[in-house]
Amino acid sequence: MLRRLRAIGVKTRQGRNTALFALAQQLPAGQLAKMLGVHISVAVAWQRASGGDWMAYAAAVAARSATKARPSEGSAPGA
Repeated sequence: MLRRLRAIGVKTRQGRNTALFALAQQLPAGQLAKMLGVHISVAVAWQRASGGDWMAYAAAVAARSATKARPSEGSAPGA
């Protein structure tokens, strides 16, 4: 199949790289590494190259959790 695709001018490596970068944007590096069987440092590099920012996501989730855990100001306990 690869020969046939090359014969008509389809560049398969570009499609593969595009798919990997799309995954790197959508998944945390740990999951990406496990799913594809690559070293975590490779998955992190792909994620950085693709612009995926899971560190900011993790920080946002932590901030949301901390906000929900605090009682709102001015409310009486047990109310």
